Amino acid sequence: MLAVAVPMASGAVVGVSVPPAAAACGDRSSYNAEAVQNGGTWTARNGGRTVYSGGDMRAAVQAAIDSLSSGRTSKEWVVVRGNGSMSAGSRISMRSYTGIDVCGTVNVTGSGSGDQAPIYARGARDIEVRYLYLTGSPLYGIFMRNVENVVLGDIQMRLSSGLGVRIDNHGDRSVRSRNIAIDQVYVSGSSTHGVETYGVDGLTVNRVTARNTGGSGLLLNDTVNASVTRVDADGAGTGTGYAALRFANRNGRVGDGYPANIRVGSVKARGGGRGVFCVSESGGAVIDQVDLAYTGNNAVLLENCYNMTISSGTIDGGGEVRIAARSEFPPSRDITLQNLHVANTNIRWSPCAGSNIVLRNVTRTNSNLYWC
Repeated sequence: MLAVAVPMASGAVVGVSVPPAAAACGDRSSYNAEAVQNGGTWTARNGGRTVYSGGDMRAAVQAAIDSLSSGRTSKEWVVVRGNGSMSAGSRISMRSYTGIDVCGTVNVTGSGSGDQAPIYARGARDIEVRYLYLTGSPLYGIFMRNVENVVLGDIQMRLSSGLGVRIDNHGDRSVRSRNIAIDQVYVSGSSTHGVETYGVDGLTVNRVTARNTGGSGLLLNDTVNASVTRVDADGAGTGTGYAALRFANRNGRVGDGYPANIRVGSVKARGGGRGVFCVSESGGAVIDQVDLAYTGNNAVLLENCYNMTISSGTIDGGGEVRIAARSEFPPSRDITLQNLHVANTNIRWSPCAGSNIVLRNVTRTNSNLYWC
């Protein structure tokens, strides 16, 4: 396993583990339980016991999970071998101290309501989903609420609707979901976001790839102490105000301040809505590099955003690069845009509110500057 350190605002380091990308699905030396397809029959086994036999993939996987040791305090593993379908109005519930490899395709059909998901967890800890390949129309591909110590490995979702991955704390907002590690998530065709967090403390993301998602590629809400290596979005949020990467709802706020606790390596956006969007009293972020082109809305919009730095990159076409403010929040402050080449779109600070807004070493081609 590859250990990843998540920087904390307090200076502490949280260690979480991300499975290596080179591993193959089902390659563990042993599994505690399995759900295996043979023709039209699914069979779930735990050792010599058969705990399910029938035509329902979801029921087989759930039976395998539920056959694991009761009250366990170390992770036990389930492998799923085969292709199957399940209803959007149903879920596979993960328990604490459970790992799963889904070696096959899960196709989600029909409709549903609420927080149903092919991979679901609530009030649980120490969960690992090393592999998942999902198609169809889930409400959520993965939904986890008030969880701790979660690892997502290679997650592939080619959807016709729904939201890809959502991890939040909305069962009890006084307690954050903690220590979430994501290796790589690919989401296409969702009707809303690719990956969304809300109320998370300690997030490590290697890569989010979004293709033609209805909302943002990666959306962080009220999330602190996050490290993201790469966001790659093409057609994320076309025709909307969403962005390849969006920070919202006091994202990055620690106590009453915005220390730099959100670290992003690179953001690539092609088309879609916006490129980078920081809004509703968010900030505390450093983005090392951007590569934004032809966004339908703002290439960059920093609106009531605090202590935000974009360190380098290129912006070509699309909507303006803008520093903005809504009247209901304090204006933006401590913003630095530097080492950028901006072509075929304007740079605008409007309204003229805020402080310590720095534009440094920015070259322009066919781009006007409107600065306070």
